[in-house]
Amino acid sequence: MAEYCLVMTTCPNQQEADQITAALLQQQLAACIQQQAVSSHYVWQGKLEQSSEILLLIKTTRHCYPALQAEICKLHSYDTPEIIQLPIEAGFADYLQWVKDSCR
Repeated sequence: MAEYCLVMTTCPNQQEADQITAALLQQQLAACIQQQAVSSHYVWQGKLEQSSEILLLIKTTRHCYPALQAEICKLHSYDTPEIIQLPIEAGFADYLQWVKDSCR
């Protein structure tokens, strides 16, 4: 199993994205978080929906994932937030070591 992972979540606005980003970094649950404005299209409760959201791309370790997920759930305003963990199978060794050193 991969030691490193990328976690994706979306936030309804910049304020919530910044709050989650700050909490994860301050608690050393992530090494780096990128924010990007996205247009999301989905079916929710039987209705076709579209919304502008902020996508967070969170670089972390598999070890930190449970606490990271719990913190996102605690701070997130959605009833069912998107939280997806993707394994990082390979990467620049120096960068991955920095990720490891940055996460508790």
